[in-house]
This record gives sequence, C-alpha cells and structure tokens, in this order.
Amino acid sequence: MFHKKHVLIVLGVMILLIGCGEKGEKVVTFAVGGAPAELDFWETLIQEFENESGTRVRMLRQPTDTDQRRQGLVIPMKSRKKDPDIFLMDVAWLAQFAASGWLEELDTYIEKERIDLGSFFSKVVNLADKYEGMLVALPVYVDGGLLYYRKDLLKKHGINGPPRTWDRLLDHSVKVQKAIRAKNPQFYGFVWQGAQYEGLVCNFIEFAGSNGGGILFEDGRILLNVPANIEAVQFMRDLIHKHKISPPNTFTEMKEEEVRTFFQSGDALFERNWPYAWSLHQREDSKVKGRVGIASLPHFPSGKSVSTLGGWHIGISRYSDLKRESFRLVKFVVSYGVQKRLALELGWNPGRRDVYTDSDVIEKLPHFVRLREVFENAQPRPNVPYYTQISEVVQRYVNKILAGELSAQDGLEAAEREAQKVVERYR
Repeated sequence: MFHKKHVLIVLGVMILLIGCGEKGEKVVTFAVGGAPAELDFWETLIQEFENESGTRVRMLRQPTDTDQRRQGLVIPMKSRKKDPDIFLMDVAWLAQFAASGWLEELDTYIEKERIDLGSFFSKVVNLADKYEGMLVALPVYVDGGLLYYRKDLLKKHGINGPPRTWDRLLDHSVKVQKAIRAKNPQFYGFVWQGAQYEGLVCNFIEFAGSNGGGILFEDGRILLNVPANIEAVQFMRDLIHKHKISPPNTFTEMKEEEVRTFFQSGDALFERNWPYAWSLHQREDSKVKGRVGIASLPHFPSGKSVSTLGGWHIGISRYSDLKRESFRLVKFVVSYGVQKRLALELGWNPGRRDVYTDSDVIEKLPHFVRLREVFENAQPRPNVPYYTQISEVVQRYVNKILAGELSAQDGLEAAEREAQKVVERYR
C-alpha cells in the first residue's frame, strides 16, 4: 500500500506539472511559405515579435508552391485542428476559407486595437478581405497586373509615352515590330500570359474588365457570353493570329516567367506582368536594365484600366485556441514599420497604402509611385467560395479560343453553360 500510495502521488504531481506546462506555455503557430530568403526574414521578424510581446511563435514553414501551401492549410482546417493559429492566404482562397467557416472575424479586434483600415487600400479590404460584410483578413502583400514598356524604343520611334488604350498598344507594336524585325526576326510587340492556368484568367479579367466585362454575376447566374467579353477575347486572339504582335506560343507556353525572360532578353516592346518582374529587369545581366518603364494596363475606348488583384493576406483560424495572442502577431505584421521593412528588405508591395509615400521607400523603390496608382484600382477575382472551379472552366475555354479551336462566342457560350452548373451546385 505504501508503495502504491507513493506511485499515485508521483503520478498526480506529473500530471499537474504537465498540465501547468501546457497551460502556461502559449505558443502561436504561424504558417507561411515562400522562397528561402523570405522565410529567413520571417524568422527574424518573429524573433523580434517574441522579444517585444513575450508571446512565443512557432513558424511552420510551407513550400513555395501555392497549391501545396493551400492544401497544407485546408487539411487541418477541415479537421478543425487548433494549429496553425495564423497563416498567409492567397487572395483567391479568401472566399472559400471564409465560406467554409475557417476564418475568425476580425472586426472586434480591429475596433478594440483601434487599427485604422484607412491606412490600407480600401478597395482591397472591402472587395477581398470582407466576406458577407465581415472582415476576415488583412492584406500583407498586394499585387496587380502592370504594363512594362521599353522607354528607349518608344522614344527612338517617336512615340510619346506608353499607350492608354489597347488600340494604341496595337498601333505602337506594329510600328516598332516592323522596324526592328529587319535586324531581329524574333522581336514581338507585346508578350502576356496566355497558357492554360490561373494567369490566363487574370489576363482575361484585365482585357474584359477594361471593356466593361469580366466574370459577372446577376440574379444567381454567371455571365460570360456577353458582348464586352466576346470583343475582348477576340482581341486577345487577334493579337496572336491576325496582328501577330504576340508570339505564336502565347497560348501554349507563356506564363509569368516565360513572359518575363522574353521581355528581359530584349525581344519585346510591351510586357504584361506582375510587379516582381521590375527588380529582375534591373539586374546587371538584364538586357533591358535602365530602359524599362511601367504604367497601368491599357483599356478599350469606352472602358477604364483594370489590374487583377493578387497577393497574400493574413488571417486567424476560427479553431485557434490562442486568438488574442494571434491577433497581436497580425497587428505586428501589418504595422507601418514591418510593412516598410517588407518593402525595403524584400521588395514586397505592402498592403498598407501609406507606405507608398514613405520617403525612404520612394528613394529606394521609385516605381512604387506608379504601383500605388495601380493598386488603387485593382480588381479582385470573384469573391465566391467556388472560384477555383469557375477559374478552371474559364481558363480552359479562353485558351481554346486563343488556340483557334473555338470562336469567341462559341467558347464563351460553352464556358458560361459549364460554369453555371458549378454555381447551381453551391446555391
């Protein structure tokens, strides 16, 4: 009996100690992916946050691949796991995550901490970070489609600045391409993303949106086969096959990096790409270093420039058992000081609009003046939980149109019919 009693006492003490340890040690799990240099920088920021707040953080390193990162979050969310507590999300995931009930509502935290949402891009917050009127995320890094152009070639051929309309882009491309082809047969006027993947949908939204179209919804129906879209997609197709100012492999191979390297090799006048390409174009080994300008994407005569919103947003899991501690980290990440460092040290485009007027940032990254203009008018992809299924349909049929397999009207009609079935499954 004596020994049994001692054993029970020892076990009781052990259980008590273990319980106290779990309760006393609050460790916030933060899931974030990216390139090695980016992850190392996040580690540094987390160490600073721990020293400042006294809250411990475990960084869960995710892969660089976006789809793998998404899957790495979907699995624990579906299982209602406590970890990760906090994570970065691609803007295209927000509606699905929110509709699934995985994201903590942030309005109360924002109000309590007196965070000024006016410091962020209002259009981004209202159209991307809110779901059914509730704030579920905040922007950390924003992205948008840009027009890159060769300043030297425009000047040489008597063209005063970048084009504001697609017709002007076409005219300038034809003129310069014809002149340069005599010495460089591989030169093209305009390179953009036309392969069958998400980037094509972003380009479609920009072309069609600048004509008053896009992926539209009305009274429970999705509208794709509309005149504005037909005209826009026909124009995209004609750039390749009729006007021949875009390479013939546009619809088979052209993604971000293929487009970027093509332009950077000096073989194009205009390029549609994301802001990340800017610093690469300025590298010492770049043939276009110091010769590149950026502008908002062109538009159709009756429309206005549209830039598809991209980027990463931060949110808290509804299943987290450390929500208050997690929001402290959210507040730290979106603070002015950290956002400024993300710009200066990583070259990221901050989610805070006020950083774009910072004198230190402008001195090192002068193109941020133009970026702010672009992000003010950035247009998010449809904020619906079934966006990924809609995207798959749109990219498949638009690519068929670009390839010449279907007419613009027939392709969009088929896309609308198939996409409507997706909408109805979720109604």
